[in-house]
Amino acid sequence: MKKLLLFFLIICGSFSLFAQKGTKERIKIHSQALEGNLIGDPADRNVTVYLPPSYFSNPEKRFPVLYMLHGFTDTDSQWFGWEDHWINLQNVIEQSLAEGLSKEMIVVMPNAYNRFKGSMYASSATIGDWETFVTQELVSYIDKNYRTIPNRNSRGLAGHSMGGYGTLRLGMKNPDIYAAIYALSPCCMDGTASTNPELMEKLEGLTPDQLQETSFFEIAALATSAAFAPNPQNPPLYLDLPAKDGEPQEEVINKIIANRTLNYVDQHILSLKKLKAIAIDAGLQDRGISEATKKLHELLESYQIPHFYESYEGDHLNRIAERIQTKALPFFSENLAF
Repeated sequence: MKKLLLFFLIICGSFSLFAQKGTKERIKIHSQALEGNLIGDPADRNVTVYLPPSYFSNPEKRFPVLYMLHGFTDTDSQWFGWEDHWINLQNVIEQSLAEGLSKEMIVVMPNAYNRFKGSMYASSATIGDWETFVTQELVSYIDKNYRTIPNRNSRGLAGHSMGGYGTLRLGMKNPDIYAAIYALSPCCMDGTASTNPELMEKLEGLTPDQLQETSFFEIAALATSAAFAPNPQNPPLYLDLPAKDGEPQEEVINKIIANRTLNYVDQHILSLKKLKAIAIDAGLQDRGISEATKKLHELLESYQIPHFYESYEGDHLNRIAERIQTKALPFFSENLAF
């Protein structure tokens, strides 16, 4: 009898794990908003779509959608395990489901990797209108082609690092599109623009063919200028740098600083109040980002905007998978309409 019971438990456990498996597909979506960008990035964008376990077994059921934004230099392919990376989001989602921490939802991630290794989820003539692509075109396509619950109460937006920045940027501008947002270790929230003479001199002479050879800080400076200081009269990169010929360019610096989250969030307080739920977190060892995230938390508190905030032991990467599994996915499971 004990052997039969043990066998039954093993079978049930195995079935439970099997039942938690969803599917993923990588599709291509054409974006009118990205057409004609000056740097020549394709307007056909890869997007990974994760469909939860019961999507095919229960063909009448509709699901909320979580839009996830990856970080700088990353891609949707890396995040969803199409190639080896420091995270596999499908595994994270399914582990959270298996542990009963979250509910089934569709998860969508667009590929925001471009010539500059990251779009900042911004809009400029140089890189294209990423804000419109993510918040309108992508959402419209997913609602038309998948069994979503097509209203803002069933849409969430989350992201890590550059994706966390994009989450705050797009979320506070589009409370009619998303009901809840969660920014994990959001970058680029404060600070100025580098005018280091050696760095600027090197960047001034680069061509599009040389962008892949740049260091992280070099390409990050270029990506920032491409997003926030575009210049259609300045080929071949069509951007302005914070310094030129060894001299700081205050107008360019001001454009970049104006797009730091903490410098414009006050203008979006009423929109933030329209969101059903807001969450931000960062690891204590992710020093500058942790400090900036705390400042945002304190600012939201000053405006009496309810939100979840946590500063935890960790760096920029080492606990992100765990945070998504145990914090972000449960957060959306609680705050989206199912």
